Amino acid sequence: MLPWSSDLVGRIDRQVIVSTLLRDNPLGDPAERPLWIYLPPGYDADVERRYPTIYVVQGYTGHVGMWGNRTAFRQPFPELLDAMFARGEAPPAIVALVDAWTSLGGSQYLDSPGTGQYHSYLCTEVVDWVDGHYRTLAGRDHRGITGKSSGGYGAMVTAMLRPDVFGALATHAGDSLFEITIPRLVADVARLLRDRYDGSYETFFADLRGRVFGTKEGDGKLMELYAYAAAYSAEPDGTVRLPMDGAGRLIPEVWQRWLDVDPVRMAGEPRYAEALRSMRAIWIDAGRRDDYYLDLGAAAFRQAVAAAGVPDPQVHFELFDATHAAIEYRYPLAIAWLSDRLAVRGDD
Repeated sequence: MLPWSSDLVGRIDRQVIVSTLLRDNPLGDPAERPLWIYLPPGYDADVERRYPTIYVVQGYTGHVGMWGNRTAFRQPFPELLDAMFARGEAPPAIVALVDAWTSLGGSQYLDSPGTGQYHSYLCTEVVDWVDGHYRTLAGRDHRGITGKSSGGYGAMVTAMLRPDVFGALATHAGDSLFEITIPRLVADVARLLRDRYDGSYETFFADLRGRVFGTKEGDGKLMELYAYAAAYSAEPDGTVRLPMDGAGRLIPEVWQRWLDVDPVRMAGEPRYAEALRSMRAIWIDAGRRDDYYLDLGAAAFRQAVAAAGVPDPQVHFELFDATHAAIEYRYPLAIAWLSDRLAVRGDD
């Protein structure tokens, strides 16, 4: 496989959206965001046709520019996506590649006083902008959302929170089953803070300002846990509350706020179960050797979806042989499945 980019049969429009909701966000991050729009083969030839839309949200530390990254012997996701549509393996769809990066590495696609209104930004500003600029089928029954890791988390919670906007979801190793997948990170961070930063995130951030991120062991874990706390357990004034004390013990009232936004637990609540039942399609997968045990999270979410009363034909569940990394080849499979179920049918 050649290491250089190949021509697409469809095309990608690299746009910029100016957000009102992200203006003056707590972290001072940009309100202007890149938005890449993939248009399938034939979009320009048939000017009357309208298309379902699938929104792709990225994992923690992801930003839109990373979709152009190339590694040896592999094709990046946009080329895999284009080849899938070019081969006619699914009804054509518009695919929107959304940026929700923050200076903490991510937003978890939630509205939070610690990061900003990224959930509302996605569900209102981005969706309205895409519907206003492209020939979409502008309705929830023709609109899906997908992502991996924290992006998979974003797909699950966004569809449950806003079933009026999204009618299908796909999650690849999405963050979930927090009581299994989070405590190890909490323990590692508690040790790092104790041994290197006097138990203080203020000391960590002060140290970080004077050097390049990643030049000390533990930078990634420290930033990741803080980003999650900023999304899940920030106070109304923006104060970020950690889920543990200095000894690494979980603080019940803060930890409960994390559990309240765990997709597995959310699916058990009546209003979110109803949202899941309304989905035209739900795709859930993960690698059996996932480094963060998100295969267990995927299985638990599948069980919760079944308990919510979603019929089996509406759900695709699969555990495959992989870790958490390098599973971009799975993304077009899910998008093809969603595209088929979001396409116009005779009873629409």
